[in-house]
Amino acid sequence: MRRLSYFLKPGWLVLAGVVALFAYLCFSILAPWQLGKNSTTTERNDQIARSLEADPVPADALISGGQVTTDDDWRRVTLAGTFTPNADVLVRLRSVNETPSYEVLTPFRTESGPTVVINRGYVLPNESNQPPTIDPPPTGQVVLDGRLRVDETPSPERNPIAGSGGSLPQVYSITAAQVGALTGTTPVDGYVQLADAQPGGLGTIALPQLDAGPYLSYGLQWIAFGIMAPLGLAYFVRAELRERRKEKQAPEPEPLVLDDDEHDDLDRLLVPRRSLRRKKSSPTTPTDATSSRMADRYGK
Repeated sequence: MRRLSYFLKPGWLVLAGVVALFAYLCFSILAPWQLGKNSTTTERNDQIARSLEADPVPADALISGGQVTTDDDWRRVTLAGTFTPNADVLVRLRSVNETPSYEVLTPFRTESGPTVVINRGYVLPNESNQPPTIDPPPTGQVVLDGRLRVDETPSPERNPIAGSGGSLPQVYSITAAQVGALTGTTPVDGYVQLADAQPGGLGTIALPQLDAGPYLSYGLQWIAFGIMAPLGLAYFVRAELRERRKEKQAPEPEPLVLDDDEHDDLDRLLVPRRSLRRKKSSPTTPTDATSSRMADRYGK
């Protein structure tokens, strides 16, 4: 019971609470976060790998429901129709090979009727770090080859920027609804990312690398940390108990007992030192003879 009360002190309780909270975060948030990213990346890579081997299909067959589904993400498609003139929209905060860039979106009306947002590719900023002059898309009917993509998640803190003074409108994420609101069109949810050497295409956006990344190892590391933290606390508790047990079992030192002879020897050693200190500390007083000689000399 005494051992338990020792570990119920505030210091130990705070340490145990910190360890418990850390282990909880490892198992409930940190590890699932990394493992979830690993699952998402693996699923994306599988879809891209399948699309590389599959022949392109007409986009009308996949967007008849008015949106691009996650099952059709990265599917190669073909679509025929016309670009909407004077309806380009720039996507901000993009990068190509770690270089800042813009991506260009243009609504495209298909032969069957639905309008689809086309990601025509990227452009690099000019010397003033501003968007360059964008080449317009071709007029008339064209046939495009690309990949279906689902909408990106828009940030509620970053609203679209309407164009003014000849500048193009800009968005922070590729979302068909935002592009439609800026261009006065009604596109389906999702968009098509153009392949290389397509009509109206700009800088080709490369496919992501097909590797799973470090997310699996990071997730396993968080699981390991969540296990090691309680084990480390248990080790310190066990070490503390072992030290306290040793202190309890250690024999107490015996008191010093002196016989009479040893007491006498100790007194002889201490007395001279005490008398010496008294002599040094007391002032020197003149004797009676010295006092009388001084009185005769000065007539007193």
